[in-house]
Amino acid sequence: MKYTLTLAFTAIIGFVYAQKDTTNYNKALADSLGADDYGMKNYTLVILKTGSNTTTNKAFIDSMFRGHLNNIGKLAKDGKLVIAGPILEKNTNQYRGIFVLNAQNKTDAKALLASDPAIAANLLDAELYSWYGSAALPIYLPYHSKIAKNNP
Repeated sequence: MKYTLTLAFTAIIGFVYAQKDTTNYNKALADSLGADDYGMKNYTLVILKTGSNTTTNKAFIDSMFRGHLNNIGKLAKDGKLVIAGPILEKNTNQYRGIFVLNAQNKTDAKALLASDPAIAANLLDAELYSWYGSAALPIYLPYHSKIAKNNP
């Protein structure tokens, strides 16, 4: 019993100490990323779903999705898109992909999504959610171009 209590107490003390360790804190970096005291910030999570447009016009669909991919690149380059990617399996919710937008609120996020041709053409629909995540997320993006052999 003493061993269990000692182990639990040690784990709690270690957790508390780890939570207070700020030796790596970089105020200039935190400020440049818009981080709060926890190193976090607000984003908008977007779940892309199959839209209401049921056209079978392949040339139109291809054109809209080429524009969708180009728009993803532009938003990322502009620092507005932090995460993007498709959902790889079919599902009953008709989810197709996700975005995490560097947008403080849904109004700003909707303005960014208006530039996406596949969304504008109703080939994709978007569900928006406020999301709180690490303010450091945007700084991984420059590394992506260094590890991708192909760019869609």
